[in-house]
Amino acid sequence: MSKFSFSNLPRIHFLSSESIRVIHEASISLLEKIGVLVQSKDVLKLLRDAGCEVNARGRVKIPEHLVNECIKSAPSSVRIYSRDGKHDLNVEGDNVYFNPGSAAISILDFETESIRPPTVRDLLNLVIVTDYLNNIHAQSTALVPSDVPEEVKDRVRLYIALKYSTKPVITGAFTIDGLHDMKKMLDIVAGYDSSRKPMAVFDVCPSPPLKWSELTVTNLVDCARYRIPAELVSMPQIGATGPATLAGCLIQHTAENLSGIVIHQLTSRGAPIIYGGSPALLDMRSGMSCMATPEVMLLISGYVEIGKYYGLPTHGYLGLSDTKTVDYQAGLESSMGILIGALKGVNIVSGAGMMDFESCQSLEKLVLDNEICGYALRIVKGINVTEETLAINVFNEAIEKGGFISLKHTMKWFKSEQYFPAKLIDRDSRRKWMDKGSKNAWRRAKEEVERILKEHKPQSLSNDIERELNEFTKSVMKRYGAKLIF
Repeated sequence: MSKFSFSNLPRIHFLSSESIRVIHEASISLLEKIGVLVQSKDVLKLLRDAGCEVNARGRVKIPEHLVNECIKSAPSSVRIYSRDGKHDLNVEGDNVYFNPGSAAISILDFETESIRPPTVRDLLNLVIVTDYLNNIHAQSTALVPSDVPEEVKDRVRLYIALKYSTKPVITGAFTIDGLHDMKKMLDIVAGYDSSRKPMAVFDVCPSPPLKWSELTVTNLVDCARYRIPAELVSMPQIGATGPATLAGCLIQHTAENLSGIVIHQLTSRGAPIIYGGSPALLDMRSGMSCMATPEVMLLISGYVEIGKYYGLPTHGYLGLSDTKTVDYQAGLESSMGILIGALKGVNIVSGAGMMDFESCQSLEKLVLDNEICGYALRIVKGINVTEETLAINVFNEAIEKGGFISLKHTMKWFKSEQYFPAKLIDRDSRRKWMDKGSKNAWRRAKEEVERILKEHKPQSLSNDIERELNEFTKSVMKRYGAKLIF
């Protein structure tokens, strides 16, 4: 190793420039020679008219020049607006924003400590907690409530998030009609056509390998038409619905996302789109679909680097855990994922609060993950090196006074240099910790959840907007024989 050489410095890139080039070219080859299956006559016509080869079974081969054109027309920056104007997200560059993992079909009950299907009340609690947490920057429709009809679950989830929080929302539609209703709900809360200042991002998920269902591709097209930000969430499962090799999965992921970009941009050039994913690993011992393994984190890191190579905003599922309770494994897997996401500059990091193979949400884990996010954001903030922060001029004074603690320099800088976590993070002496009841992280998190739900009051909608939102949502519920609960 050479001395005094900047080339010795470590790197956190997992793909070389040459590897990215090879993966891109292989993905283009996959699209040109094998193509993607598209289950929509309208989208097939769109692609055929653009020069794609379409066979009788609906498989589409996409030429390289069209892929490149659509990458170039997709914006490099997406702005997501908040209801109060204080929580807007600039989804670009290396900006990092965290939101809860979404669409959980169970919840760890913070009162009984048991797993059960979530209700609308659980979703409301989660929205209130997320609204409070300072390192969770956006809401997500993180639970699928079991106490409303299947046909309206997507609308109810968005209704709760819009009504009880000012933060932007990461969401998704479960039906074709659902997206249109949800766009109307966003318009009501915005007070104008929400396409001008979108407050939500809609996830759209191709079906691995290399397939677009009628539902998801229609949602993708409708997002483009409305110019609502769409978030591509390719989901190859390593060794099952994707190759057993990470490089092979990267090719599949890239091809699926690029096909989505082509469909999206052909529908509406310049419409906002985010390059994301939620891969998994088939554990060959247990047969389970694992979401928090080193291989999944590597795969996400790889496709984020590719997305940044394309100059697109990025997304990744990181910060979740495969464990069944809030334990050491939850901290291990979540902290690794969140830190990697922050260091890689993943623009939208979804996963906080999520566990049990992306099927369960926990409010206790969510408030603990909020602190992990804070730690990660402090780390990526880095070390501020200036003439004043080098502190050369204060050493003599410190030596005379026997330390630095009483110096004006210390008083000036400690608040901006140090990250101060919430009180649920234990930094007390052992005696003080014992005096407070010797509580572990789980117990402290449980008490923090209870405190937030008791004390935090989200900013309300105006009376007129709340009335209009309620009336519209009631009309949607009535369509399916259901009633509005909150």
